[in-house]
Amino acid sequence: MDFNLADLFESVVDVVADQAAMAADNRRLTYAELEGRANRLAHHLLSAGVGPGDRVGLQLANGTEYLEGMLACFKIRAVPVNVNYRYVASELRYLYQDAGLVGLIFHSRFTPAVSDAQAAMPERRTLLEVGDDTGKLELGDDYERALASAMESRDFGLRSADDVYCVYTGGTTGMPKGVLWRHEDIFFAAMGGGDALHLGNLIGSPEELAARVLRPGMTALPAPPFMHASAHWLAFTILFSGGKLVTLPGGRFDPAAAWRLVGTEAVNILVVVGDAMVRPLLDELDAHPDHYDISSLVAVGSGGAVLSPSTKHRLAQLLPGRIVADAFGSSETGQLGGHAPDDDPYGAPRLHIDELTDVLDDELRPVVPGSDVVGRLARSGHIPIGYLGDVEKTAATFVEAGGKRWALPGDMATVDADGAIVVLGRDSLCINTGGEKVFPDEVEGAVKNCDDVEDVVVVGLPDERYGERVVAVVQPRAGCQLDGEALRASCRTRLAGYKVPRQIVVTDAITRSPSGKADYRWAKAFALTASADGE
Repeated sequence: MDFNLADLFESVVDVVADQAAMAADNRRLTYAELEGRANRLAHHLLSAGVGPGDRVGLQLANGTEYLEGMLACFKIRAVPVNVNYRYVASELRYLYQDAGLVGLIFHSRFTPAVSDAQAAMPERRTLLEVGDDTGKLELGDDYERALASAMESRDFGLRSADDVYCVYTGGTTGMPKGVLWRHEDIFFAAMGGGDALHLGNLIGSPEELAARVLRPGMTALPAPPFMHASAHWLAFTILFSGGKLVTLPGGRFDPAAAWRLVGTEAVNILVVVGDAMVRPLLDELDAHPDHYDISSLVAVGSGGAVLSPSTKHRLAQLLPGRIVADAFGSSETGQLGGHAPDDDPYGAPRLHIDELTDVLDDELRPVVPGSDVVGRLARSGHIPIGYLGDVEKTAATFVEAGGKRWALPGDMATVDADGAIVVLGRDSLCINTGGEKVFPDEVEGAVKNCDDVEDVVVVGLPDERYGERVVAVVQPRAGCQLDGEALRASCRTRLAGYKVPRQIVVTDAITRSPSGKADYRWAKAFALTASADGE
């Protein structure tokens, strides 16, 4: 057996067939039942002409169908592609064409956008529609009917550790791009590598995975959509350990529903993306402290966005004794981990220099610890093959240096004297004001410490004097009247003067992706419009 994702999953099924695998809406599946449905879908895809290397889009909210689609593709050596279901037709056309999709599985609620964009799949061989609460099927073949008419047998032939896994990342400033990984590399980089707790206790051979299965396994609830890499990385980490996955009703983020499920499904791990998800969850818990049974909850994990110190402090107050795992990761590196400094338990997580993680300067040489040189975060070891169809971007992001191949995900960082890596933020988002570089992450963390602030996104706008000025687009807490000068005064206690927002733009609601990530393009456009209107 190779380190192939389908092979690994099947090895787990063979030892915990009757153990609970998923609870999604009104459907509950054991490992055997999840495998059976994935096998049926795999046979349907084969009959439609989908084969090794072909890419199939998944335009789905969270539910069993999402993971069935991923597993089915892996079983026949095809490549599932995560499609952002918030994209409008023009964005979907770009992604469908860029990915070269030959098939698409989608929820009925997304039919209008799919209908307008499907011409961008000229080689389309299958279009499967998953019915939901929007009504009757209108565009694709009935997903459940396709499964019912297909074989359930596991007879798909040999697979390889070199089979391809793809994750599309929308980024914050550019068009979406597909990151390609070998199955073996993504298994070790982001799906636990046989260690469900991500403590570094990796398996040495594929056959060892079955012996690691927990009885019973952990139960996890990913709040972000599976189209977000960190959510389906968690899903496979749990499935590779014999655990159970719980999804929110209809795949929609609902804090009250999340806390109810924590109690009814005895959830051990709740995974979120940053303050945008944690704050509404804590508000609900704070408002109804005796309404929910959270006794089973052991850990809250955040990936894709770092939690602010104020949010971590509030987590500690409302969820005492729980582990709060605030970690770094990206589509180009997998899970990087990170731990808060001992002297700042609510601060941003820190990485440390080791044989796989470093910070490289402009000459691709390791930054000297304690030098204050700002370099690029770099990861070696299990890293991607490159970007789908983009040789130039691949060459710029995946480089050779010091006898190793490194992934440079775009984060800038410094290295403390003790080897601790301080991640500053994305280079593409860096604001250059009066010759000084300002990273939005740091400013956003300071602004969120103001009690009257619910959410914030920081951008740079053109400025005649400074080149760019730091602008905070702020959503006040409900019922609060924001005092701009008080907010700036609060920031000055945490930030150098040039980092303090020169302009504050108030909005009723910050626009974020379903995964909770900030939409910096929206924020910049909103701030520019507000500035032009004199707001």
